[in-house]
Amino acid sequence: MSKSLVLCADDYALHEGVSQGILSLIEAGRLSATSAMTLSPRWAEDARALAPWRGRVDVGLHLDWTSHFAVAAGHGAGLGAVMRRALWPGHAVAAARTCIERQLQAFEDHWGAAPDHVDGHQHVQQFAGLRQALVAVLAERYPAGQRPYLRVSRPVPGQGGLKGRIISAMGAQRLQQQAQAQGMACSPWLSGIDDFQGDVATYAGRMATWLAQAPEGTLLMCHPASRPAPDDEIAAARVREWTYLSSPAFAEALHQADARLVTGRVLYARPQ
Repeated sequence: MSKSLVLCADDYALHEGVSQGILSLIEAGRLSATSAMTLSPRWAEDARALAPWRGRVDVGLHLDWTSHFAVAAGHGAGLGAVMRRALWPGHAVAAARTCIERQLQAFEDHWGAAPDHVDGHQHVQQFAGLRQALVAVLAERYPAGQRPYLRVSRPVPGQGGLKGRIISAMGAQRLQQQAQAQGMACSPWLSGIDDFQGDVATYAGRMATWLAQAPEGTLLMCHPASRPAPDDEIAAARVREWTYLSSPAFAEALHQADARLVTGRVLYARPQ
């Protein structure tokens, strides 16, 4: 039997090229999930554009502490500062709850429903202080059996290199433990950790490896955009990803790996 994977495009609503690129990939059947940045001023209009695909892909909250949207909202900072705060003594849970609730409310206001999942911009969902606040808010806000699943940023064994080890060390195991104690589903493995270097062929080669090595149930993240934005640090990589994911070569790679893309709503409802 083919193995089931979730392919999630992060950063929906970051800028026009990201949103339009993700929408085109959803229409082509090349994604099974996307995560939205609800602090973005684009979120309201981009939520309307995504509405025709409701129920066919997972639509989740991309919890944000490190983008310019988060800085403008008053709680954000650069990734280094947010990581240092998480290491000692950790983010204040009470203050974090307020920021998380604000982002969830913005999601619901324009999507009209709870998110299918929650993950984090630059993996902040598992940082100390933020993960405790997130699990508590989700447990209180949504009834048991209707709670979003959580992305646990634990790399597939052998993948991710030093970057992957750092991501995991920032709280993957603790987030999973805390979420599962509340009966929340979690993705078991993360793939797609990249350095955003190289060309389209380089990305194609990495994708072939990720698909081949991914265990059943892996969540594979990507960051596509149909065109760049001048203030986007990984603009060129986004366009390379979109170019490949839009191509027949990606469909063939899925076939070669005997993999199929499914929603996490379906996949993580099963016993692991």
